[in-house]
Amino acid sequence: MAIEANQIVSIEYEVRDGESVVDSNVGGEPLVFMFGKGQIIPGLENGLSNMTIGEKAEITVEPKDAYGELNPDAMQEVPKDQFAGIDLEKGMTLYGQGEDGGTVQVVVKEIGEESVIIDFNHPLAGKTLMFKVTINNIRDASAEEVMTGIPAENQQDDDCCATGGGSSCGCN
Repeated sequence: MAIEANQIVSIEYEVRDGESVVDSNVGGEPLVFMFGKGQIIPGLENGLSNMTIGEKAEITVEPKDAYGELNPDAMQEVPKDQFAGIDLEKGMTLYGQGEDGGTVQVVVKEIGEESVIIDFNHPLAGKTLMFKVTINNIRDASAEEVMTGIPAENQQDDDCCATGGGSSCGCN
């Protein structure tokens, strides 16, 4: 059965940025998502669209269909004193709070005497990504999954966590 919108798909993948592996779940828990809901990058979702259970593929995803092109306007010069207590290093990743209250990831690009240049681009922006994927499973979503957009495999059992269920039910 080829993948269709609102189906729950389970994949094993490895993604490379040129020669370097940047992410992989090979040998671990599969990535489970609802197809057609934008839960994975568009280029990967498009590449999976006609695959079936057990099928393997190599999918190349261009920056525009992944994390976007590098945006030079996403660089910002910030006074160095805003990083008091942090041992800054060029290339280090920092996390902060954005204007909308969400978590923002930035990379330190340059450290000057009085200021620091930080980059708000996603670390994989501007990069062509190569995915090796295997389709582990495809199934129809339940009515609840379609309504919430959350596959049952990704839902946490609050009762389990509250009773100290530990890692066996996704609680850590």
